[in-house]
Amino acid sequence: MNDCERSIDNFLTWMAVQKGASEATKKAYGSDLRQLNGFLREQRVSLEAPETVTRRHMQAYLAWLFQQGDAKSSMSRKLAAARSFFRYQQRQGRISDNVAAQVRNPRQEKRHPRALNVDEAFALLDTPCSPGIQIPEEMRRLRRDLALAELLYGSGLRISEALGLNVEDVQMTCRVLRVFGKGSRERLAPLSDTSFESLVAWLEERPFMASPEEKALFVGMRGARLNRREAERIIERLCRRAGLDFIVSPHSLRHSFATHLLMAGADLRSVQELLGHKRLTTTQRYTQVSLEHLVDVYDKAHPRTAKT
Repeated sequence: MNDCERSIDNFLTWMAVQKGASEATKKAYGSDLRQLNGFLREQRVSLEAPETVTRRHMQAYLAWLFQQGDAKSSMSRKLAAARSFFRYQQRQGRISDNVAAQVRNPRQEKRHPRALNVDEAFALLDTPCSPGIQIPEEMRRLRRDLALAELLYGSGLRISEALGLNVEDVQMTCRVLRVFGKGSRERLAPLSDTSFESLVAWLEERPFMASPEEKALFVGMRGARLNRREAERIIERLCRRAGLDFIVSPHSLRHSFATHLLMAGADLRSVQELLGHKRLTTTQRYTQVSLEHLVDVYDKAHPRTAKT
């Protein structure tokens, strides 16, 4: 292991211990920093000697990422990784200035994940089992898929939170889940009636799919913990099964959960707690109620609008 790899590994260990960074964050930051170091080597500097890196180097790096076709969100994440790395080096006394913090994020396009309407969500989750399903493995897989989708929509979990659940985290008697969110923050998430029923059906089938020592609630066909790519395929498969003419991501179900709660009158603070957001502004960004709904409420409620 060279000096640069050792420096990055030390930083990632610090992130995990001091900041509670998840494995996914560590993996992404490690990849980003190695890419940054590869670019810096072309500039005759390196993360091995962070004091040699200047603000101009970081500006050139962002320009290079833009030329490579990186999305602005990806560029911002890579800049965040660099900021954290240089902040760590400041704490170690190796540098006095955080040169990555002196560079602004690229201006982001305001985009929100597509939210299903209520009918689309019900179509996705309530599609009956086809009479043609006779193979037990297919039935088990469908019950797992529906249980996962119900948790994303019914409890508003992040996909990483759902995939990180162990069987022991499901408290069926209380109908709640013990969830570990970003920064290893723990919260209790309630189970809807349909989520509870779907989990009961899946837990009956899980022993036939899971490896003997596997603790994960959701497992793949090989018996190990389900991964993110498999989860994306599950939601894609359910969209097709429901006859939807578009495909949504697992996060769209979480976004739909929050949007539908707000449309039904839930207050923003309660939704913030259910989503596990640290800041209210994050909840506001993810839970934009559609203009169409607001206009409909106005038309029905305001005394000066024409009623039909």
